[in-house]
Amino acid sequence: MRKITIDPITRLEGHGKIVIFLNDRGDVERAYLQIPELRGFEKFSQGRLAEDMPQITSRICGVCPWAHHMAATKALDDLYKVDPPAAAKKIRELAYNVFIFEDHAIHLFYLGGPDLFVGPRAPKAERNILGVIGKVGLEVGKRVIGMRRELRELEALVGGRTINPVMGLPGGVSKALTAEDQKRFQETAARAVEFALFTLQLFKKTLQDNPQYLELIKSEAYTHKTYYMGLVDDRDRVNFYDGQVRVVDPSGKEFAKFRAQDYLEHIAEHVEPWSYTKFSFLKKVGWKGFVDGPDSGILAVAPLGRLNAASGMATPEAQAAYEEFYDFFGERPVHHTLATHWARIVEMIYAGERIKELADDPEITDPKVRLLPTAIPKEGIGVVEAPRGTLIHHYKTDERGVIEEANLIVATQNNSARIAMSVDKAAREVIHGDGQLDEGLLNMVEMAFRAYDPCHACATHALPGQMPLLVEVYDHRGELLRELRRG
Repeated sequence: MRKITIDPITRLEGHGKIVIFLNDRGDVERAYLQIPELRGFEKFSQGRLAEDMPQITSRICGVCPWAHHMAATKALDDLYKVDPPAAAKKIRELAYNVFIFEDHAIHLFYLGGPDLFVGPRAPKAERNILGVIGKVGLEVGKRVIGMRRELRELEALVGGRTINPVMGLPGGVSKALTAEDQKRFQETAARAVEFALFTLQLFKKTLQDNPQYLELIKSEAYTHKTYYMGLVDDRDRVNFYDGQVRVVDPSGKEFAKFRAQDYLEHIAEHVEPWSYTKFSFLKKVGWKGFVDGPDSGILAVAPLGRLNAASGMATPEAQAAYEEFYDFFGERPVHHTLATHWARIVEMIYAGERIKELADDPEITDPKVRLLPTAIPKEGIGVVEAPRGTLIHHYKTDERGVIEEANLIVATQNNSARIAMSVDKAAREVIHGDGQLDEGLLNMVEMAFRAYDPCHACATHALPGQMPLLVEVYDHRGELLRELRRG
């Protein structure tokens, strides 16, 4: 038995490694995605004021602070039983769509996208934003960087900060938008929609020029038939900020639809000894192990999960892109993990159009942006769609609003079982004893998790007491001299 370790895995948020076990023939027996880090946010939130949670939880992750900030803020609305004014809700959704757009652009051009724009087996030094610019041209690179800068400036304008925003309050937001602010959003929104449509054409041209990439996307190595989950509006269309949680089965039939407050009736968590990530599954199906199909309770979220769980998009250009996506693959749901990159661009188009809709809304500058809460707090639950999938915050407090219990069902955690299966299956499909095992092949295994845009700092939220610790001491020749272990 031979063991191959990819440590650290790259182009993701958080830390992790992949351990691949080969049999005597050189074929894969099993591959594990192990997440060795631990974040104890639920534990050290206890004893803190609930109003602090939008600030505390935004520090879980530097990639998705807005998602935690917004989920926490909505949980405070529910905790204090206060319905924010219309302008406040629209400002929140406006800012949140700016964040979604910018985050998706980061993943497409900096993290997961280079595997397709540059090539899965290209030299690793080229699989990054510089390699992408080398392929698509300097002018396109300038456009990517410029669009991100504009969006981040808007995040700071409305949120107080680009990272770790301070805008969310129970019952509203911290400040109103001025007419001048509105104009800035309107101008950027028009450029964002154009940029998203350009990105779609660039992606499709890349597939057209490299048919082997399309073959890879459709291959069995990156295909799983699971359940899918995402927030939908009252017409079952994708919504990032609000709505009900909808689940469809592997055939696309609606399996469940529920309010965030009822999530415990539908979502449960499984643990394995080899990872700190918890594995969400559908309670009414049950945990059947790391297998897919209608009899397995494993689900998928994030862009592909959201599109599969919805009936369409709520804006015209996004709806056209949505229909083209499903027409191209000729099936619904689409079960190909790497198709998530395409789904992400469809969502960018929607986010850009939704920014424009909200920025054009005359009510967005209404000065009434907060309703002060008066209810005695007890329990509150909030949900949003993080870029990486459905995110739920659940708080229980005493009558003073001090946190007694906190539970976070994090987007990557909802994907974690499927991600583990994806890594294992990709390794089995691409690594064989009759070929040369090189760095490019190992990157193709990493591509299986990278498409989900995982955030493992968010997903490891249990607190077992202390972390096991392994210290390995090597000499100058790279030979292991000593191991020190705890746990």
